[in-house]
Amino acid sequence: MIKIFLAVVLAYSVALSYEMDYTKETEGLVKKLKVHKGPNWVAKIELTNGKKVFFVSPKAMIEFYHHPGKWFDVGVKSEDDFKDIIVTDFTTLKPINARGAFYVYGSNMVSPAGDDLPAFATYEAADKYAKEHNGKRILNFKEIPEALIKLLNGRI
Repeated sequence: MIKIFLAVVLAYSVALSYEMDYTKETEGLVKKLKVHKGPNWVAKIELTNGKKVFFVSPKAMIEFYHHPGKWFDVGVKSEDDFKDIIVTDFTTLKPINARGAFYVYGSNMVSPAGDDLPAFATYEAADKYAKEHNGKRILNFKEIPEALIKLLNGRI
């Protein structure tokens, strides 16, 4: 019985695991930079049609998330077209669910896209990073407004 339980748990965890399957040639959609140059910043949105859209950072991904129609050639009509939203945990470099991640605003670290929001799988990891890198606030995915992305991009 225990072996069956462990097999189910293993199968479930594999099914929920994410991957960042980019190459050295993969370019981020919003900033048009090679994503491999900042592996701890990479983000990805997998669409229900099977297409994968990469970003050089969480900030760039959230910019797309707020206005996907700006990049009409991707073919996103609504949030229903998003299958998975994935970011890289800044510390572990593991892909994690962006909607469940914690983001640090105001740190002294910058991504290839400039001021950004490093992502973490746990609040504790985000808090530790914030204390070490002068982070001002820890936010969850729903707490990141479009105005903050504009501010980070220097548009306010």
